[in-house]
Amino acid sequence: MAQLEVEDVIVRFGGHVAVDDVSVRADAGRITGLIGPNGAGKTTLFNVITGLLTPNAGRVKLDDRDITKLPPYKRARRGIARTFQRLELFSVLTVRENIAVAAETRRSWAHDGAHKASSIDAIIERIGLQDCADERVDSLPTGQARLVELGRSLASRPSVLLLDEPASGQTESETQRFADLLRELSHEGMTVLVVEHDMQLVMSVCDTICVLDFGRIIATGTPEEIRTNDAVLAAYLGTKKVGA
Repeated sequence: MAQLEVEDVIVRFGGHVAVDDVSVRADAGRITGLIGPNGAGKTTLFNVITGLLTPNAGRVKLDDRDITKLPPYKRARRGIARTFQRLELFSVLTVRENIAVAAETRRSWAHDGAHKASSIDAIIERIGLQDCADERVDSLPTGQARLVELGRSLASRPSVLLLDEPASGQTESETQRFADLLRELSHEGMTVLVVEHDMQLVMSVCDTICVLDFGRIIATGTPEEIRTNDAVLAAYLGTKKVGA
């Protein structure tokens, strides 16, 4: 059974159909990629999943329960966390403080000790930012700031993690460490759905890839199936195989 399911979702902005009858499933313990050209509807779909947008049609299910009408905070409490294409951080706070805010927010309703300093330190170590834990986020390069956003998401202890272009701004070595972390999270049972333009990363970590073009799913399959799909090559990847 899929932990997260998007079924027949349609989103219109006036006369423009941004997401057109899209269905996507993401399984626990697996990494699902969502790729496609700019404007294909990827972030819009994320906004539907997290409750920032209400679809004109279709539904979103989590653990086989319909959550389409739930507000974002209730979805977060049920285990959905996300990062954003444009960084959404408390820029004047430190790395540690950003993560602590998320942990404290969870503590306020979960009452399970997630705010403890040891838990925050463990997240900082996991994302590899021990050396800059007490630096303000606005002093960090973009690649590290994206890791802070990931750490803040992890502080909410999600079961489903949505990542919107998380490797943007990362160096090659940072992207490699990030790929290793994604694999660790999925091996621990987390459901990961990632929007990303770094095809080397997508092809190396994803178990399943869904391709959007003009708001519609044009292909779903394994990395090998996607990199050799004629429709995907024509719409997005070009004429050469990617990530082989």
